[in-house]
Amino acid sequence: MTLQQLKYVDAVASCGSVSEAARRVFATQPTLTEAIRSLEEELRIAIFTRSSRGVSVTREGEEFLASARQILDDAARIQSKYTGKAVRRPQFAVSCQHYAFAVEAFMEVVKANGADSYDFTLRETVTSEIIDDVARHRSEIGILYLSRRNERALMKILKKEELRFEELFVSRPHVFLGKHHPLAKKKSVISPKELDAYPFISFEQGVENALYFAEEVMPSIDRKKNIRVRDRATMTNLILGLDGYTIASGALSRELNGPDVVAVPLKMDDFIRVGLVLRDGIPLSDAGKAFVEEIRKRTAKR
Repeated sequence: MTLQQLKYVDAVASCGSVSEAARRVFATQPTLTEAIRSLEEELRIAIFTRSSRGVSVTREGEEFLASARQILDDAARIQSKYTGKAVRRPQFAVSCQHYAFAVEAFMEVVKANGADSYDFTLRETVTSEIIDDVARHRSEIGILYLSRRNERALMKILKKEELRFEELFVSRPHVFLGKHHPLAKKKSVISPKELDAYPFISFEQGVENALYFAEEVMPSIDRKKNIRVRDRATMTNLILGLDGYTIASGALSRELNGPDVVAVPLKMDDFIRVGLVLRDGIPLSDAGKAFVEEIRKRTAKR
């Protein structure tokens, strides 16, 4: 077993593709494939399974990958200490629903990183891809919410993928709308009926249209006027420009959501449990631990 083989395994697991991994590590596909095959024979385990969807890490492979990445990190620290040059760029990826506190935590991890180079990824994406990213090792951590409407279905999917949900905070549903919206200062609580006259802005979920994948606790089928978007900036513009609204946890960031968006409690008998999606039994990297610590700082009082 060599460091080069560990680098190849790490690259394939991160990319989910041998061809993409080969480009990342500047190797040919046959070289990379043979190195991993030789390592699997030496260790007598199957690190990856191959299918038409790409390459997936096996359960044995997950345990091996956790140890391999720790070895690579240790080797990089030793190399950096004695030569001033690291042999491995710190890598970290998180996939999440559209939460400002997740972006803030990610920024703090980047700022605190002391490496001369790194490879970090933040994906604000649809619910199904969050689960798939963590399950297929494209992301180390996922962030999504559970409610009475989706909890049973999502927990079943997480269990099937050998993932766990680790709660961060529980919130009542809130309406996000512009500070000059007619309902913004009308009362402390807004009922769903009062929202009928205004467009409901929600995040579209691509080909996965099942209700339990919706990012909003009150899905669009309950609303008369619907607009679906893919990114946070577009949603904010439509909320302000069309007197629109969305439903979220109430966790606003003045810097990222802007000073013109306010959160008002929604009169709805439900809850929002926001939490982390993690691979069961797999330890976090240093960047992953730092990210979770920053997330918990920002959600502890919610």
